[in-house]
Amino acid sequence: MTKAEIVNEIAKTTGIEKANVLAVVEGLMTSIKYSLAHGENVYLRGFGSFIVKERKEKTARNISKNTTIIIPAHNIPAFKPAAEFKKEVAK
Repeated sequence: MTKAEIVNEIAKTTGIEKANVLAVVEGLMTSIKYSLAHGENVYLRGFGSFIVKERKEKTARNISKNTTIIIPAHNIPAFKPAAEFKKEVAK
């Protein structure tokens, strides 16, 4: 499902104009990205959590040049679904 399809579905279900729904969806995504970029987790009860995970520094190999490189520690965004969400998807 794409963002446009989500907007259409919400607009159809609620009767709110698509432009307003799109603004809300964009605002939600912007808020989540901003929070994660600043190291804050986002918890949506019954849906899941958008969390920041820290990856440790590791060594890797560049096979084409036959060299070893070090990948520094860095943060990545992750999503952890709520138990209710997992049950619903498992059906």
